Amino acid sequence: MRGLLYLIAIILVIGWLLGFFLFSLGHLIHILLIFAVISILLSLIRGY
Repeated sequence: MRGLLYLIAIILVIGWLLGFFLFSLGHLIHILLIFAVISILLSLIRGY
């Protein structure tokens, strides 16, 4: 489960960076970053 959460977090951060620098969709792109941070925090809190 730990690897899956980190994989999702990495994918979301890469998507956020691409969206931020290439597409500039405004605040919608920042939702990806929020999901990535939440997924990392959940994995740290749960201790996986």
